[in-house]
Amino acid sequence: MLMNRIEKAAVNNPARRALQRFYEVPALLKLAGGPLAPGARAVEVGCGSGYGTRMILDRFGAAKVDALDLDPGMAAKARRRLSDRPGRVRLEVGDATDLKAAFGAEGGTYDAAFDFAIIHHIPDWRSAVAEIARVLKPGGVFVFDEVTAHALARPTYRRLFDHPEHDRFTAREFLAELPRHGLAATGAFTRISGDYLLGTARKRAANRARPRPCPARAPSGVREPGTVAVRPSWNRP
Repeated sequence: MLMNRIEKAAVNNPARRALQRFYEVPALLKLAGGPLAPGARAVEVGCGSGYGTRMILDRFGAAKVDALDLDPGMAAKARRRLSDRPGRVRLEVGDATDLKAAFGAEGGTYDAAFDFAIIHHIPDWRSAVAEIARVLKPGGVFVFDEVTAHALARPTYRRLFDHPEHDRFTAREFLAELPRHGLAATGAFTRISGDYLLGTARKRAANRARPRPCPARAPSGVREPGTVAVRPSWNRP
């Protein structure tokens, strides 16, 4: 689902970029256990104007990034922003639920996947999570910063922005979906009374037993609503 004009202005303003650069990215780096390994290849769903893509390159240390957006105008802005990174970024207009169509991505293609607040825009968000899990290598990291149903129900969000009306997710529901696709949450926290969820997950090795989902309980470290401490639990090899 495309952003409306007001939301595009909101996500592309200097205050939003400062929040991402000075608060969200450092928190996500901590949850991820630090920068990616040298030579890491990453994918970003919903790259917008490319500011987050630059953070993936510069702060997370990805060698190459495949980034896509459903909006051709936003993808064009990203191309201009990232024109100084020849050979390191591949940008496409496409759907986050079909990365094979966008990039020819086979299973186990990427070392990392990034979602900077775009999955809540996708009506079939579970398919987007499944696709991210499919293209990650075993041990690959999924880094996410999401807007929950709690925020989308607020009057300001309802009046100003356009979002899918059905099957919105809470922080608990988003995290409970991850193990259904072989992703193990390694750290997560919410902020502003459960409005926003930041976290990381790792793709389980193919030979490990798939855990049975337990929707009645929140994954470790997350309560709703409220804010909890950042407590990464992944031990890097």
